[in-house]
Amino acid sequence: MSEQLESVIDRLKGPARQGLIGRLRRGIEKEGLRVDPHGHIAQTPHPSSLGSKLTHPHITTDYSEALLEYITPVYCRPQDAMAFLGDLHRFSNQHLGNELLWPASMPSRLNGNDSVPIADYGRSNVGTMKHVYRKGLDVRYGRIMQSIAGVHYNVSLPDDLWRRLHELNGQDDVSLNDYRSSRYFGLIRHFRRNSWLLMYLFGASPALDDSFLDGKAVPAKLERHGDNTLLSRHATTLRMSDLGYQNKVQAQLKICFNSLSNYVGTLRHAISTPWPPYQAIGVNEGGEWRQLNANILQIENEYYSDIRPKRVARHDETPSQALEARGVEYIEVRCLDLNPFLPLGIDETQMRFLDTFLMWCLLSDSPWIPDDECDRLDDNRELIVERGRDPDLELMFDDGRRTLADRGREIFAEMQRVAELMDIIDGNGGHQQALAELEPRLDNPDTTPAGRLDTLLRESGRDFIEAMLELANRQADELGESPISQARQALFDELSSTSLQQQVDIERADTESFDAFLAHYFARAREPRAARAV
Repeated sequence: MSEQLESVIDRLKGPARQGLIGRLRRGIEKEGLRVDPHGHIAQTPHPSSLGSKLTHPHITTDYSEALLEYITPVYCRPQDAMAFLGDLHRFSNQHLGNELLWPASMPSRLNGNDSVPIADYGRSNVGTMKHVYRKGLDVRYGRIMQSIAGVHYNVSLPDDLWRRLHELNGQDDVSLNDYRSSRYFGLIRHFRRNSWLLMYLFGASPALDDSFLDGKAVPAKLERHGDNTLLSRHATTLRMSDLGYQNKVQAQLKICFNSLSNYVGTLRHAISTPWPPYQAIGVNEGGEWRQLNANILQIENEYYSDIRPKRVARHDETPSQALEARGVEYIEVRCLDLNPFLPLGIDETQMRFLDTFLMWCLLSDSPWIPDDECDRLDDNRELIVERGRDPDLELMFDDGRRTLADRGREIFAEMQRVAELMDIIDGNGGHQQALAELEPRLDNPDTTPAGRLDTLLRESGRDFIEAMLELANRQADELGESPISQARQALFDELSSTSLQQQVDIERADTESFDAFLAHYFARAREPRAARAV
């Protein structure tokens, strides 16, 4: 362990014991496809009894009409976030009829590109923009890629910790707000250097149904299994491979998160720079919108990354303008598969590990990432997603080639000290227990979610769809056995009703054409926002 990390942990333990450091705050965004009883992607509209997907604060859709997305409030205790997420599932199950929630990241049975219905958000300008943006994703990348599901984990650190770190670092000439943003970007850089560990420990997509390829040739890295399954012997997360959320056009952006200004400037360049192949598609042809624009990115959310700096935007801001004006508020981890063996796709053990990992990333020294290291990190990432369970795999680090298990044990040793600090703050041993539960996976790839799924399919001889459908039915039954609380039931019933009315109100309030609305939006999006005093 570095002297720097050892020192900062020791200096924080005293204030932690005195109760002077608050808890982390986290929220979960969890996606999941609706499927019919035979494991085919649902063709039915989003159930109106769940409310408006445009305005409901907790139940919406991602790309597809069939891709539910659950959003929890922000909580200081992992168990509270999990309880809310569980109730969202239970409430939804009351309104799905004979449909089920698909437990895996890689999608259910598809029937070509058009079998993935694009989400419809109504007649308002903001709803139309969301729909046209998704049409743009279709013509650029295809709908099938957008049917993949995952978990996004949002974390912010307490203000009292930021003030103490600011004081410890002696940076009186830097405002607390600028210091916070700078350190969040340091966290992100350390995360990028080590996110391979998360993809190994929590990757859960080594297999897919062959309908996902839509008739394309089977890549050499996949082998046939059963009647309709393609399986990769050593993959951890095909979702994060070139079969999933990857884009060669975006790769040229080379965002390595060295500073807030660089990040915002690169995204602003991407949303204002035309790309010839997208220009050839057309934007508004004969009154039919095909995409929002023909630029490298239609909007900032189109940029795919393992992690993002975030700030809640105001009504007149883009995400980057919010960051530019008021700095980083929290970070969003985006490289997590759904664990198909867990009813909610994630559990408290994983949450406490993620919290420890992110705190370790924050407290560790994290210099800027030069271009050559950025390329090496991308290489390590590719190796992990495609060969992470190969016992002979070696990754390249600053000190040369190392096995995953060898480097992983060093990281766990450093994280142990961080977990001790966090358990002082929380008053329990949950973070150290999470490390103890997960460390054995380093030496036994079969115990990872990807390894378990691989073993399940190979030993049973079953197809991916068959196995996941059995899990979906079992999990629906398990959730049904623990009823939702009356208070939470009443809350969700009310939100469903009021969100529908809110959508009507938004549609009635529109006074300008969609063309004018979009022109005004992108005119504002190109405006720099000076940092505001906080």
